[in-house]
Amino acid sequence: MKEFIKKHILVIIFSAAGALAGFLYWKFVGCLSGTCVIKSVWYLSTLYGLGLGWILGELTEEVILKFKKQKKYE
Repeated sequence: MKEFIKKHILVIIFSAAGALAGFLYWKFVGCLSGTCVIKSVWYLSTLYGLGLGWILGELTEEVILKFKKQKKYE
């Protein structure tokens, strides 16, 4: 488990930050009428933020790994 966390720490951090951002978006912006699908309930906006954070974390991790690999062969 420690190896998994160590290997994917960037994705975990981005996912947690995305979930927090999604929750804070619901809390401070939200949708009072209830007609907004994502913004009307806290768990949907939190999950949406988590998903976006996970995608950004994966992309960032991939770019960093490619950059390290290029530096290794130079």
